[in-house]
Formats: sequence, C-alpha cells, structure tokens
Amino acid sequence: MSENQNLLAEQRRTLILDEVRRRGGVRVNELTRRLGVSDMTVRRDLDALARQGVLEKVHGGAVPVVEASTHEPGFEAKSGLELTAKEDIARTAAELVPPGAAIALSGGTTTFALAHRLTEVPDLTVVTNSVRVADVFHAAQRSSGSRQGAATVVLTGGVRTPSDSLVGPVADQAIAALHFDLLFLGVHGISVEAGLSTPNLAEAETNRRLVQSARRVIVVADHTKWGTVGLSSFASLEQVDTLVTDSALSAEARAEVSEHLRRLVVAGESERSEDEPSAAADA
Repeated sequence: MSENQNLLAEQRRTLILDEVRRRGGVRVNELTRRLGVSDMTVRRDLDALARQGVLEKVHGGAVPVVEASTHEPGFEAKSGLELTAKEDIARTAAELVPPGAAIALSGGTTTFALAHRLTEVPDLTVVTNSVRVADVFHAAQRSSGSRQGAATVVLTGGVRTPSDSLVGPVADQAIAALHFDLLFLGVHGISVEAGLSTPNLAEAETNRRLVQSARRVIVVADHTKWGTVGLSSFASLEQVDTLVTDSALSAEARAEVSEHLRRLVVAGESERSEDEPSAAADA
C-alpha cells in the first residue's frame, strides 16, 4: 500500500481489507503510516469493515474473519463490498452481450451491477433467479414506458435465499426447460480445487441447472472471490468459458486461471484469447 492522503474511503477500505487478508492482521499505527491518514480515520474505516463482517477488530488493529464454509452473507452485507471492482466488471461484461441475445443472470451483487448496464441493450431475453436483477429490468421498463426493444424478463419461482436468489425444485424445473446463449454467473468462491462454490446447497443445485442450460458460461467475480471455498461446489473451472474480474487479481491467480479457462478478461485491460470468437458471433 502506498501513502496517499487523497484516497476515497472505499479505496482505503479495500486496501485495508486486502492487507488484512494478505498478512493475517494489521495494526492501526501501521495503517496510518502507509495510508497517510489519521488514527481516527483508520479506526472509522475498521469500524465500517467490521460492521460489514469482513474483518474483526482487535486491540490495536484488526484480523481476518474466519468464516465457516456454510456462512452466507445477505445481499445488503455483500452490496457494500468491492463497489468499484463490481462496477468495472459489470461495464466490461456488458460489452460481451449482443442485441437480441437470450441470456441468464444468476443471483449476486455483481450480476445486479451488470443488470443495470444491460437495460439499454435492445431485444434481450433475460432469464434470472434473482429478485434484485428482475427488479432492475422492471424498474427500467416502468421509467421508459413501453420502450421498443425493452428486455423480456423471465423470473423463475422458488425459495428465496439470503442473497435474494430463488432456488429449489421449482426454480430448477423452470431453468431445465430453457436454453440461453450466455450465462453470467456470480459466485461465492472460485478456486482450482473446488471450482465454483456456494454456502447454500439448494443454490448450488440451481446453479448447476443454469450451467447445463447455457451455451457459454461467463463468471463475473472480483479478486476477493479467488481462493474462497463454500460448502458445495457446482461447476469445475473447465466448465467456465470466461472469467471477468478486476485488475487486483494477483499474477499467481491469473496464471492459475489461464491454465483452466479459455479466456480471462480483466476489467480495464485489453486481453482476449485469439482462438475464441466474439460474443456477437456466438449468439
């Protein structure tokens, strides 16, 4: 971390959280020197991160929260994390969607950010098991009236999870009967060993159905998801066509991803697998 008095609160907190996770803990006096801010500012940042449940304050500093593989944060808790990264990922992922495509969006805060970017793409058919994602498209339709080319949204039924996703047999049956060009999949965790994983068993099964019904699977996940493992795996990395992530993903992680995926897209960086056709050609 470099000293910078002009860092925004969100940027400072991202740097602090990365440092806590990397080192296994930090002290307040270390952060004040590295960030070039006051002791009070660092303590406010630690308080905010502790309220989000992503670190634990201890005397003189902070340590990572060790979460059980079954722990599933709610939508609101996750929505305040890595905001800039999620917006960058959403903007980049939206460029992969051609007009007129049939796409699916899973639940999650990154797919929620992506949904906002897709409201202006004409003639989409959107399948989603996310109440939040469906609300984005419905709100866009209400605000613009009966706009020509507005997305057609198919919301699956099911049981609502803490992440406001609909899962279970009803959702699984609805998804199994559908076929879509692109699936944009948010994940709780991604790793070489466990693949894509989630703490929620029912959500894992619904995500399996989404993967099976898609011609191409695109995972949208910020760098903090790498190395995280939830209770249940639902897809291997080999089942993923593309990972869209942010520039904070480490070089080591990028190398591992590249060994297993056809394409790694880093928001803000131009990188494309030469042997992969564009989304418009696939759709």
